[in-house]
Amino acid sequence: MSAHAGNAGGPAELLRRRLADDPSSPLVTFYDDASGERVELSARTFDNWVAKTANFLVDGLAAEPGTRAVLVLPPHWQTAVWLMACWSAGVVAEPVDPGAFRGHAAAGGSAPGRAEPAGAGEPYILAAAQEVLDDVLTDEVLAGGAEEIVGLSLHALGGPLADCPPGVTDYSAEVRSYADRFAPDAEVTPETPAISVTKATLSGAELVAAGRAAVEKWELDARDRLLVDMSFATLDGVLTGLVAPLISGASVIIQRNFDKATLDRRLTMEHVTVVAGLPGWNDESGHPRRLT
Repeated sequence: MSAHAGNAGGPAELLRRRLADDPSSPLVTFYDDASGERVELSARTFDNWVAKTANFLVDGLAAEPGTRAVLVLPPHWQTAVWLMACWSAGVVAEPVDPGAFRGHAAAGGSAPGRAEPAGAGEPYILAAAQEVLDDVLTDEVLAGGAEEIVGLSLHALGGPLADCPPGVTDYSAEVRSYADRFAPDAEVTPETPAISVTKATLSGAELVAAGRAAVEKWELDARDRLLVDMSFATLDGVLTGLVAPLISGASVIIQRNFDKATLDRRLTMEHVTVVAGLPGWNDESGHPRRLT
């Protein structure tokens, strides 16, 4: 475990410490088995994306501490970037599973489990993946309450949206122009609300405390490589896919569109020590399973 793991602080502080301790080793590796995509980011590269995205939120979208951001994004390295950028800027992230929207508009229904607006007079930022953007835009409750709507292509080479609808900001086209250093507002503290997930809102300090408990329970340390196939729309997904690896010094492999035919080779090639979210591979409690 990192020597800093027991210290207090919010999630953005975890990334600062990781950057100081180990800037060059892989922090996040991403696989999409449907496209054959593989992306690997060191702590330094991840931090660069986080800083640009946080500056985009603040300078481009006028986000302030306490602003809410609904993230309709799949398991992806850019989702992890957005979560950390929100926490850096004091924005309350609310991840939503894109599966709740996919194809639903075509069926003439509203999405089950969708995120409802926080209330009158509380507009929010809405970020959605291109694959569900049309469905999200037709959800009058969700899109209607958004002050800003951002579309993410999630293109492997950082390409723009294939088709950017009116009123939507193209993340890939905008974010690269922002500074790669971010200075948070003085109002952002570990007590600032950080995430609303599973009908609960946690401060940055509470999120880190939950991550620290998970690290101890799962006995993670800097030697571990976690292979994760979990939605960021659950607290376990956020802890396993981002917070616990940062606390422990481990690196994480975020996997999407899992093809079980690739598993044995990936476990070997990526030196995986712990798996989470793979069908039939969790331990009896449903928590990550350590490989022997």
